[in-house]
Amino acid sequence: MHVLVIGSGAREHALLLALKRDPQVSGLSVAPGNAGTARIADQHDVDVSSADAVVALARKVGADLVVIGPEVPLVLGVADAVRAAGIACFGPGKDAARIEGSKAFAKDVMTAAGVRTATSEIVDNPGHLDAALGRFGPAVGQRAWVVKDDGLAAGKGVVVTDDRAAARAHAAGLLDDGHPVLLESFLDGPEVSLFCVVDGETVIPLLPAQDFKRVGDGDTGPNTGGMGAYAPLPWLPDEITRQIVDDVVKPVAAEMVRRGCPFSGLLYAGLAITSAGPAVVEFNCRFGDPETQSVLALLESPLGELLHAAATGTLDRVEPLRWRPGSAVTVVVAAENYPGRPRVGDVITGADADGVLHAGTARRDDGAVVSSGGRVLAVVGTGPDLTAARASAYATAGAVRLPGSHFRSDIGLRAERGEISV
Repeated sequence: MHVLVIGSGAREHALLLALKRDPQVSGLSVAPGNAGTARIADQHDVDVSSADAVVALARKVGADLVVIGPEVPLVLGVADAVRAAGIACFGPGKDAARIEGSKAFAKDVMTAAGVRTATSEIVDNPGHLDAALGRFGPAVGQRAWVVKDDGLAAGKGVVVTDDRAAARAHAAGLLDDGHPVLLESFLDGPEVSLFCVVDGETVIPLLPAQDFKRVGDGDTGPNTGGMGAYAPLPWLPDEITRQIVDDVVKPVAAEMVRRGCPFSGLLYAGLAITSAGPAVVEFNCRFGDPETQSVLALLESPLGELLHAAATGTLDRVEPLRWRPGSAVTVVVAAENYPGRPRVGDVITGADADGVLHAGTARRDDGAVVSSGGRVLAVVGTGPDLTAARASAYATAGAVRLPGSHFRSDIGLRAERGEISV
């Protein structure tokens, strides 16, 4: 089976590494890829948002399976075009991808499915903003205002703040740009990312993980696309994972089928484990980054077989997944000034070490690996427990040299210390 992976980040690097371990995978291609993926897959330059370009490339390389990593091509319907060309594709169609592309749509689905989530309100008129802000946040006894871009924002369209002026400024900026704003009640409790491979009403969960969105230690600073993650979660009982599958993911999958837009691909549930039980923060329609890097580092089952089964309607025949014992920790090395406009073009050393996955990298004509984006590398450490996995990840991250780069030093630290409970 020849697999074409669409995307250019560390998530796609992790997917390719896991696919390479699958004996049924005979060839790998990636588009557009990065300096790291070029070492393990045939690399092609393509506009991933162009359905025609992706289909043409899939035909050119003789792909038996196309795996779409990023959300933008999914929301634009690229998976539909690949399937219409007769090629198996892992990733939801345009209608189903609205679960991430429109937070209002996701809220409507959750309401119909009876899934717990934050109360919310859409604001699309600046004249209604102040009154709406008065119905949320500390104004009504909540810890913070939660202000979101209703559409795609690469993980950076969310502001959580107890400062009304900051909440208003973010919302007003989105409205000025023509983006509807979603205001939500604040959900307390530790967050969980649960990836589920879904085909219609068949749901197979992967390991639960936790990611870190804020740029600084102690969850300080602005939101990012993700600064690190770890899996599994030693503080999360197995029965809560089962509850999430049974009470959240399966009802949502069934509701999507009922609406005529069945989901096929990776359904990512981001949840808060509140005192009243799990509540959904958001849904994504694809593998999350950086959680994917930690989760796939522990997967022993053949990934190609799993994704191909979901893409071809045979997911219900897949054997129970097998996992390596122990833990995995991912630490993101970011460029100077990220999540603002990142400094790029700097030479990186240490990027070829074991456990280093590439994201924002490119290779110059002289062979040097240079930074080309905000999140430059994802360093993955594994070990028999969280302490060993953290030590491995940070030893490798500390050996990377990139001028002005930064990374969080506390990924998984509170869990290692036993400071998280539900």
